Amino acid sequence: MSQNRHPVILKKDTSALLIIDIQERILKVIRNSEDMIANVLKLIKGFKAMGLPIYTTEQYPKGLGETHHAIQAELGDYTAVQKMTFSCGGAGDLFGEFKKKELTQIVVCGIESHVCVQQTVLDLIHNGFQTNLAADAVSSRKYSDYDLSVSRMRHHGAEITSTESILFELLEVCGTDEFKAVSKIVK
Repeated sequence: MSQNRHPVILKKDTSALLIIDIQERILKVIRNSEDMIANVLKLIKGFKAMGLPIYTTEQYPKGLGETHHAIQAELGDYTAVQKMTFSCGGAGDLFGEFKKKELTQIVVCGIESHVCVQQTVLDLIHNGFQTNLAADAVSSRKYSDYDLSVSRMRHHGAEITSTESILFELLEVCGTDEFKAVSKIVK
């Protein structure tokens, strides 16, 4: 493209997807969990179609169970980083790996929006990452917790956006094989 683009627009060479704690046992009480999972699956498929990095975490899997079966199936051989901290900042050296791979734009989805997602987003921002929250791919048990956490994350600098917006920002142009693949995913 010949013109300058806004710096918050996602770029393929600096973006990664972070899926936070979408685990079987807690999903039973999560609001709109089916829609959230459908959007997370679109993000995974889109990132895979574009060959972009994907990371996933599990919060205390002994108590909360493994990652949801449909997400596990779509991820294939990706291994979840297990954590005991609410923030993914305590999930091994995940943030260090992002920095080492020069991934500066992190797309975040998962649960719960007011606990693990919010703490991770705030820590990502504090550590210099542009954080893009897929608002239609996060949830909590209560709408009020979801709503307040999205507002707080926005206030502290998170880019609040949607699954489809994220995928088309990364594509940048139409008419490519990647565009055709992603177009089928979002339909």
